[in-house]
Amino acid sequence: MTEQVQLVPNNSLITKTPEEGRQLAVKMARLIIKITQPSAEMREKMRPAYAEDPAMLIAVGQTVATEFATIAAANNYWR
Repeated sequence: MTEQVQLVPNNSLITKTPEEGRQLAVKMARLIIKITQPSAEMREKMRPAYAEDPAMLIAVGQTVATEFATIAAANNYWR
């Protein structure tokens, strides 16, 4: 891959609110997909297949949930 992708945006998991944490979790999950399949053309080509597959959509949700759990812990659960 020629493009350098920053997997932890701004090199920090610290966010002001849980909402910002959730947004960061979604962004990080998307970055995982970009690293796994760096070709934008191929990602677009595959999108219809996973968009209609419930198991794949659940896997996306699980990935975001895992990222969010990590971010929440890093933020001491916003206490």
